[in-house]
Amino acid sequence: MKKRSLFVLIVVGLLTLTACELPTQTVETATPEPVVQNFTPVVSATGKLLPAEEATLSMKTGGVVAEVLAGEDDIVIAGQILVRLEGTETLEAAIAATRFEVVSAQQALDALYDDPELAQAKAQQSIADAELAIEDAERRINNLHRIAVQADIDQAYANMILAKDKLDKAQEDYEPYEDKAEDNLTRANYLSRMAQAQKDYDATVRLYNALTGTGDDLDIAEAESDLALAQAQLIVAQREHETLQKGPDPDDIAVAEARLANAEAQLAAAEAALDDLVLNAPFDGTIGNLNIHTGEWVSPGQPVILLADLNHMQVETTDLNEIDVAQIKIGDIAIVTFDALPEALVNGTVVRIAPKDSEGSGVNYPVLIELDEVPVGLRWGMTAFVDIELGE
Repeated sequence: MKKRSLFVLIVVGLLTLTACELPTQTVETATPEPVVQNFTPVVSATGKLLPAEEATLSMKTGGVVAEVLAGEDDIVIAGQILVRLEGTETLEAAIAATRFEVVSAQQALDALYDDPELAQAKAQQSIADAELAIEDAERRINNLHRIAVQADIDQAYANMILAKDKLDKAQEDYEPYEDKAEDNLTRANYLSRMAQAQKDYDATVRLYNALTGTGDDLDIAEAESDLALAQAQLIVAQREHETLQKGPDPDDIAVAEARLANAEAQLAAAEAALDDLVLNAPFDGTIGNLNIHTGEWVSPGQPVILLADLNHMQVETTDLNEIDVAQIKIGDIAIVTFDALPEALVNGTVVRIAPKDSEGSGVNYPVLIELDEVPVGLRWGMTAFVDIELGE
């Protein structure tokens, strides 16, 4: 046994010595290359789906509701009448009257500038009429102070007959046009001729009566009074003619302009009052709430309709804290999902970051995200989940 143990020891020793003399071999292990992954940091938040535009509508004036022309869930377009109060007929009549007054006032003002020749012609005609009246009055006075000869009487009588015939013909020419409009040119022409014929006839009658009458003190006083009046009328006509040659009278212009301004102000007030009786849609949208009915009284400023543009929806975050919001900027891309439509994945863009925190628990800043599309089935007020990609 001792020999066998010794042999084993010798063998082990030889093997150990041999192992120590063998060269050492190094085993190289390959190091795997690092895998580079693209990672975009995001900020996550919960939000609420809201219309891009909404408005609570009210009447500008109080009154009784005559018509409600739209209902809840109705789609309306900008300018469409939604509600009308009673009283529109009265205001429409007032507007028509004031529009007529505006036109009349404008025409009166324009006439001061556009028809100077006509005004001067009328003034010249007034001068001629006054001069003729002076001649008639002077002739009558002369006739009253002297005895007329038969030849003058006969001549005056003949002139009176001829003037009467001319007047009759002028009246016959005018009668077919008597019922025409006042601005009818043919009617105006015949009316002017008839008026002149009447004046000529009256002058011949006065002369004949003067030649055939007996001139007493009363007749002479009347003739002298007519002469004084004709002379005064001549002075007025001459003064007016001189004024017209210098242009329109500033006082007349001031009066005409004041009349026009007053008419325009009344028209604007009536139109504004009519507009206040009607409620129009300010933009295209859908009626969410309708709080008004026909026949009831509505007060000015009372909310009656909630209108929203549901074709363009946005998401407003509700729990974005101050740490996360500090990393966001306008234009950041967002990915939006919805509880109600789990399969819908919509891209959006940050379009607004609130400058102040919202009221409520904690410090949260609303961020508005405009959606690239609005999937079918989304409704106002639905919950949304937002992942906002943070830019560099």
